[in-house]
Amino acid sequence: MLKRVLIANRGEIALRIIRACRELDVETVAVWSEADKSALHAQLATRSLCVGPARAADSYLNQDAILSAAMATGCDAIHPGYGFLSENPDFADRCAQSGLKYIGPSGDVIRKLGSKAAARTLAQSAGVPVVPGSDGPLSNARQARTLAGQVGYPILLKASAGGGGRGMRQADGPEDIDRAWQEARAEAVACFGDGELYLEKLVVNPRHIEFQIMADRQGHVVHLGERDCSIQRRRQKLVEESPSKALTPALREEMGRAAVAAAQAAGYVGAGTVEFVLAPDGAFYFIEMNTRIQVEHPVTELVTGIDLVKEQLRVAAGLPLSFKQEDVKVSGHAIECRINAEDPEREFMPCPGTTTFLHLPGGPGVRVDTALYTGYEVPPYYDSLAAKVLAHAPTRLEAIRRMRRALEELIIEGYPTNASLAHLILHDPAFIRGQYDTGFLDQNLDRLLELARTCDRMMEGEP
Repeated sequence: MLKRVLIANRGEIALRIIRACRELDVETVAVWSEADKSALHAQLATRSLCVGPARAADSYLNQDAILSAAMATGCDAIHPGYGFLSENPDFADRCAQSGLKYIGPSGDVIRKLGSKAAARTLAQSAGVPVVPGSDGPLSNARQARTLAGQVGYPILLKASAGGGGRGMRQADGPEDIDRAWQEARAEAVACFGDGELYLEKLVVNPRHIEFQIMADRQGHVVHLGERDCSIQRRRQKLVEESPSKALTPALREEMGRAAVAAAQAAGYVGAGTVEFVLAPDGAFYFIEMNTRIQVEHPVTELVTGIDLVKEQLRVAAGLPLSFKQEDVKVSGHAIECRINAEDPEREFMPCPGTTTFLHLPGGPGVRVDTALYTGYEVPPYYDSLAAKVLAHAPTRLEAIRRMRRALEELIIEGYPTNASLAHLILHDPAFIRGQYDTGFLDQNLDRLLELARTCDRMMEGEP
């Protein structure tokens, strides 16, 4: 097993990794920016070091500083978490060149899958269905307009190096192409330093289904079932659940095989996620593969009982997976709500601030992953995720009721959050029936926000 791991991340995922390492008797080194001096991950690791100013580019994205910190503290591995450097192939290469194990796939594999256009080609070679679109990156808007006319509108222009819904624009007709091209390319350059775009036909009213996979260096690739991530705002996931009510046992088996085939074709090692869109007619299409642990990985941990972060550490140490495909059993139902420091009434604008009071829910079947504490100041420089609240129960309806109860117990004071919106989603008849798609929030947001305002007025005693 590894002896000492540097965690090149912050927030709740850094704490999650620290806890897994501690249970495996692995020492941890936390890095922090000047804005995170009082952060929990900096306090709970075996050792911690400042790697730069508040701006992510000067700290959590500063490869030289992070590698120097790992070497100076005698680490034998680096865990990148999610975001920041977690899908940077050059950083993975530099870790290997420095004699450090990178807890994730190799730089070559990240490169292969990090380009969404290249990943499409790889999936096709493995016999995995892909959304109709360009075979590779496009050169200009004129080329995009020609291809869009062939595959049919609406279409999406997507950054090859993209992720998290960024660098992506929809075009409903030829008149939208120039605007969509310019906006997608500008955002892709700003977010990823790469303006390369490709085109996909937009599957209307799909479900967003992702399969968790784990692979070791001995050639074993296993999937751990699916997560339904269709409740989204601005293509950012808000509520995730497993198993998906949209999948039949036969479809689940078929999609699981496709996910494993895609990972095998890439020579994948570690934890990863194969993402699909599921059309209303039951057809599914590969859209991308994320080469890291996901924000929503605890959903899978709750229904399978498998600790994905511990498995990452085992695989990085060269050990085989501790389970086989036939050992993976899904038990009950799990739901996760992402609680963000943001204001849904102001187009989900991030709202950093000081946590003046915090009360976290508990009780049977409830899990909360967070780095918050009373008095903690949420900095304005990073992602707005404040907490992940999860509920696990024998049935989906019981899990929904348990999650409602958990959100009713949650108190975060000092800044707005989306907790009330998540609570209302869990009461929506379409969600309760499991009859929703990625357009659910766009179609229902105004109604849900008006309900939230009505509830607030009633709580304050107004008529």
